[in-house]
Amino acid sequence: MSFVKRFLLFPALAGVIALPALAEDKVLNIYSSRHYQTDEALYEGFTRQTGIRIHRIEAGEDALIERIRNEGARSPADVLITVDAGRLWRAEQLGFFQGVKSPVLEQRIPASFRHPQGLWFGYSMRARVLAYAKGRVQPSEIPTYESLAEPKWKGRVCVRSSTNMYNLSLMASLIEQLGEAQAEAWAGAVRANMAREPKGGDTDQLKAVAAGECDVAISNHYYYARLARSTKAEDRALAGKVGVVFPNQSGRGAHVNVSGAGVLKHAPHREAAVAFLEYLAGDDAQRYFADGNNEWPVVPSVRVNNPVLAQLGAFKYDPLNVAALGRNQPAAQKIYDRVGWK
Repeated sequence: MSFVKRFLLFPALAGVIALPALAEDKVLNIYSSRHYQTDEALYEGFTRQTGIRIHRIEAGEDALIERIRNEGARSPADVLITVDAGRLWRAEQLGFFQGVKSPVLEQRIPASFRHPQGLWFGYSMRARVLAYAKGRVQPSEIPTYESLAEPKWKGRVCVRSSTNMYNLSLMASLIEQLGEAQAEAWAGAVRANMAREPKGGDTDQLKAVAAGECDVAISNHYYYARLARSTKAEDRALAGKVGVVFPNQSGRGAHVNVSGAGVLKHAPHREAAVAFLEYLAGDDAQRYFADGNNEWPVVPSVRVNNPVLAQLGAFKYDPLNVAALGRNQPAAQKIYDRVGWK
């Protein structure tokens, strides 16, 4: 039985056992909280291009952070991959990352999708959209996130818990753009408009809209895309009942977030780690994010062939540097707590 399989079977050992020391130059150790099976092709492509073998541990963000903390300077991990700038910020605050100065990354990745000091870089973009019930709602009725605070939506809005990172990041962006007072007023009004208590994931919100439990929901765009591209007829039928709006197109643009990665402070294979980050910014890897998980590339020049993304169309996104989403995270949670958004 391999070490990695033993680790997965005995997760209690995660804090005290490290991957075996690997002296070979052609090795890269990755800790990842991205749980998409389709990412396997990304890792295979890197090995094929460079000859560098990847050893990977996949777990939840909290488990990986605790593991890195326990391992300290002895950690074999070279790269941490996670979803949402808020989670990257948490790792940053714990001092996990080292700065990377790479002309390739600075040229390829727009400044709004990378840490100002190069501690981490975003590689795929996801939008927080408004999903609506076709036939009951006109898209023109919900042009902005702020629209959800209007009294007409009382008892008609579905959304997941405030502790969810996607909602924390959305609130963090509203704090940055509107100020804390207006952001809190918005959160209180949306809370009053909810059709039910917050529960479930983004897919559950879409299902609730399709089933008539509510008329509008907040979701990351790729949850809708998964249903629309599903091999199951019932999923595609569900998606057919739901429309998608990119909010704030006449203003700042839709709130977007990233999946991202950074080189860890004690990375034993730093060169390979930087090469991997640069690989993720390449055309092939960027296209794969779109095809494999229905996310948009962050590199503007990359064109994708995903039919659902093409159907959703081009949109304006908020150019706010995503590092602000982490910085405002504590204030975001306090606002949600004060308004009773569970």
